[in-house]
This record gives sequence, C-alpha cells and structure tokens, in this order.
Amino acid sequence: MKSLRHAVAFAVPAVIATGLAAGAAAVLATARRVVSPAVRRNDTRIIAIDTGAQTIELARTPDTELPGRYGLFATGTYGYVKLGAVLSADRSTVRRKLLTQIEPGARVDGDAAFSGWYHVTPSELHLPWESVLIGSPAGPCPAWLFPAESSTWVIQVHGRGTTRSECLRAVPVMHAMGLPSLVVSYRNDGEAPRSRGGGYALGAAEWRDVDAAIGYALRRGAERIVLMGWSMGGAIALQTAVSSEHRDAIAGVILESPVVDWRTVLRFQARESGLREPLPGLAMGALGNSVLARLSGADEAIPFDRLDMVARASELAAPILILHSEDDGFVPADASHALAEARPDLVTMPEFRVARHTKIWNYDQDGWTAAITDWMTERGLA
Repeated sequence: MKSLRHAVAFAVPAVIATGLAAGAAAVLATARRVVSPAVRRNDTRIIAIDTGAQTIELARTPDTELPGRYGLFATGTYGYVKLGAVLSADRSTVRRKLLTQIEPGARVDGDAAFSGWYHVTPSELHLPWESVLIGSPAGPCPAWLFPAESSTWVIQVHGRGTTRSECLRAVPVMHAMGLPSLVVSYRNDGEAPRSRGGGYALGAAEWRDVDAAIGYALRRGAERIVLMGWSMGGAIALQTAVSSEHRDAIAGVILESPVVDWRTVLRFQARESGLREPLPGLAMGALGNSVLARLSGADEAIPFDRLDMVARASELAAPILILHSEDDGFVPADASHALAEARPDLVTMPEFRVARHTKIWNYDQDGWTAAITDWMTERGLA
C-alpha cells in the first residue's frame, strides 16, 4: 500500500504537468499560426482538362462554383491558369471555360489553389508601370508604381499570406479615373524585408511601412492619398489612418473584405477550424503577452485593443468605403457593419452577397467598379 501511495504521489503531479505542457504547446501552436506568414495551400482538385474545347473540370467547392473570372495556382507546365465562366455543374464537379490556352500534351497536376487574384504580374494590365523601392523602418520595400496625372494617389495594401498581385484588380479602375496607383509590400510578406521574429503584427507594425509609402508619394507630387486595403491590408490601412504622421493627407480609405477587429475574425476562424474555447482566447492572450508573443514568432505583443477599430471609431476622420460580401466565409462582415453603425457619417457600405472573401471584383466586376467610381466621384477624389 505504501508503494502504491508513493506511486500515486509521484504520478499525479507528473500527469498534471504533462497536461499543462500539452495545453501550453497547443496554445502557442495556435498563436503561432495567427502571426506566421501563411503558405499557399492547395484547396482545389483538377479532375480533367479538355484542350480541344479549352475547358477544365474541377471538384465542386463554394469557391469553384462561383460565377466570374478567377485563377488557379497549378504545378506542371503552367504555374497559373485563368478561369472563365461556369459552363456546367453537378453535385460534385464544375466545368469552367479556360482563359489560359493550354496546349495538348501539357502537364497540369491535380492539386491546385483557387485564387481571386486573376492578374499575377503588372505587365498583364497593359498600363505604364515601374518598380520602385520604399524606404521604410523595416528596410527597402518593393512597390509597383502606375503613374497618372492626378495629384490624388491610391496606395494599395495586400492581405495576409498574399503579395502585391492581389491588388492589381483595382489598378485599372483607378487608372480610368486618372489616379496613380502605388502597390506596396510590407515587412514579412515574402517580398519586403523580414523582421527579427518574422511574424505578422496584424497591422500594429506594418502600418509604418505604408506610412513610408505615403511619404514617398507626397515627395513625388501627391497632395491627397486614398488608402485601399484588402483583408489584413484593411487592418493595416485603418491603423495607418489613425496613426500616420501624414494623416492630414489621407482623403479616403477603401476597405475590401477588411479585418476591422481581429478578435471577431480569429474567433470565427477558430470555430470554422473546429477549435473550441478556451483555446482561441488563450492563444490571443498569449499573443498579448510580450514573452509568449515572441515565443509564437511575433516581434512584440499584439495590441488587440489598439487593433479594434470599432472601439476606436471616434478616432477616424477620413471617409471610408467598405466592400464586404455578407457570406465572406473567412473574415465575417460583422465588424464592418459595426464600424458602419458606429460612424455612419464616414462609412459607406453597399451590399454584396455570394462573392466570398476578396472576390467581389471576380464575381461582380461591374457592381464593384461602380461602387468605387461613384464613391470616389461623389467625394471629389476622382
């Protein structure tokens, strides 16, 4: 009996310690996923390609069944394939028109990643452009400059786990209004310099690189700036709008599928991934602690209160256009609606549905273009 009591006395603390260690590891792993730059994930299965009819058959998903123009990151002969209209569909597959000519005998592997980018390189737009470097606190950040005559410049900010190419869809719209576009990169996005930890700050640090881009534009003759942020780029744009030393020059903000409050987004994404409380809350708590944040890959603690732009709505001064699909599927529109309700004097939010995350242009190019053009014109920005 004595030996049994000794065994229990030693075993119980060991089990508790093991459980605590496993729990702490799970919390840090979840926190690390939040701030680690995402790697493109294959989420689409190519069933067949008909090179004669130039069609492609895909496994049916909420994305692959969407009307409009999209793309696939593929492997084999082609790195990126552009997709057109849905031609037919059944319960498990979708057949679409190919907009990239695929030659007989070409090899295209079965696993691919669905994309709303559509354009990958600036040369695809057939507009004048140049590569420039923005001197930011993180170091030289590459950018594409599409020049035009107006002194109102549009600065485009891409989202999490993507690159500048995400923003190219908006450049022709701005160019048609005579506006220069500066499409920027920022720390840890795979193109701009890497910080010490290499993790995202979710907008809390990246805004400084965008602020440097504003300074660059002002030195090149810009007098007014319109920020346009996509997804996490929306969070960065909002932080820039309230923190920039050039904030008086910011005449408008356009938010495409934006992150307005990270807590809302991360809890939604945790539920979608099958993670239950208290893990998401503990992970955000870890990221809010300077020591645990660095263990998770962030350079500093993530200031979730400062990133909550619904709570900070009173600090906003420039007019805002929010383009957000009601069934985004990745960044819920709840916080966008909350910001619109908090600042009806500043925020315009036309209704979009079906389009999903950052794919409103793809799904409804005419409606998306009209929303931006009308808003800019009404405010004297174009």
